[in-house]
Amino acid sequence: MSSVPFSENIRKLKPSATMAVSALAKRLAAEGRDILDLSAGEPDFDTPAFVRDAAIRGIQSGQTRYTPPAGTPALRKAIAARLSERAGRDMHWEGVVVTSGAKQALFNAMFALFGPGDEVLVPAPYWTTYPDLATIARAEPVIVMGDAARSFKIGPDDLDRAATPRTRGLVLNSPCNPTGAVYSLAEVQAIAEWARDRGVWLLSDEIYRAIYYGAEGDHAPGLIELPPSSLGHFVLVDGASKAFAMTGWRIGFTWADPEVSKQFAALQSQITSNPTTPAQVAALEAYSNVAAADASVSQMARAFRRRRDLVTARLRELLPGVPFVRPEGAFYLYFRVDGFFGADVQSATAWCSRLLESQGVALVPGAAFGDDRWVRMSYAAADEVLERALGRIAAHAGARSATQVSAAATR
Repeated sequence: MSSVPFSENIRKLKPSATMAVSALAKRLAAEGRDILDLSAGEPDFDTPAFVRDAAIRGIQSGQTRYTPPAGTPALRKAIAARLSERAGRDMHWEGVVVTSGAKQALFNAMFALFGPGDEVLVPAPYWTTYPDLATIARAEPVIVMGDAARSFKIGPDDLDRAATPRTRGLVLNSPCNPTGAVYSLAEVQAIAEWARDRGVWLLSDEIYRAIYYGAEGDHAPGLIELPPSSLGHFVLVDGASKAFAMTGWRIGFTWADPEVSKQFAALQSQITSNPTTPAQVAALEAYSNVAAADASVSQMARAFRRRRDLVTARLRELLPGVPFVRPEGAFYLYFRVDGFFGADVQSATAWCSRLLESQGVALVPGAAFGDDRWVRMSYAAADEVLERALGRIAAHAGARSATQVSAAATR
């Protein structure tokens, strides 16, 4: 059978590496293997009861029909009210477009703003989807590698070296997936002003903003906290998935200038139309019941902070000297494993495959994020699972080290 002549639109497209690892881990577990899956990027907490109950009430009252493509006015206004509170100024509700997850929010922005001949700067390590979305838009992703000594965060000097006259966009992700690094407000401001001065669209993905290890109750610094004079063209991307443990509900959003948002909504109307109506009802409760939502977010952030401290302490104890980024937000530990490579294992992808086969621990290799010497471990799991997984990782690393010593002795 001849190969299918797929269009140029998807010729360079690759499946999500993180989803692929998670799917394999689930399949092995279904086959009866003892698998500790630390690959998925979602909180392990249940959606708060007050949010679930609101969705049930909405379904029972008949809120199951189409809504406007950009979302219900009530939800858009509730989101805008929270944004206005953060910004200290009015963030008009017509700038909000509610999407089927933050991934669609990013797609809308990339597809509407960039096209053939454009370059989009993507700091690395990056969430695996960013370069592919730029490619789908027929733009060219340009990878900007950060410095490990600065937790891989980039600055204006890095951007200057990567930019060309074709640079039209820049993606900023803080807290960062996969590293957990968080940009200070001053660092965000420097990047925003760099983009403003060059007429570059700044896409700020702040989906992990609520999971932050600063002062109790704080959120990670974000773009709209800057003075308007520091901002040029920008799109804020956020959503309910991480903050409210609502990954499966698929509610994200963008905020941009209302005239830009009209184009995002028009594009969305031809693709998915509105996000699922009962999910919008649930999200409305999450964004409007401020006291309950803040209490839920704070409880989850405290648990993730404790787990962060656990996994970093145990990694130092079990694998001393292994480089890692100390997370200041999100729920990932990004650490380097090329010290355990050998003749038969020369990439983190191969190392993770061996780890899954021999120890039943699923991690995501750094190839998904731009550097196949590193791996990402999610600590969105119970303490007991994390302890067992780290013990197995250490055993695997120790076995690899012993193999390398033995091989060296025979040479």
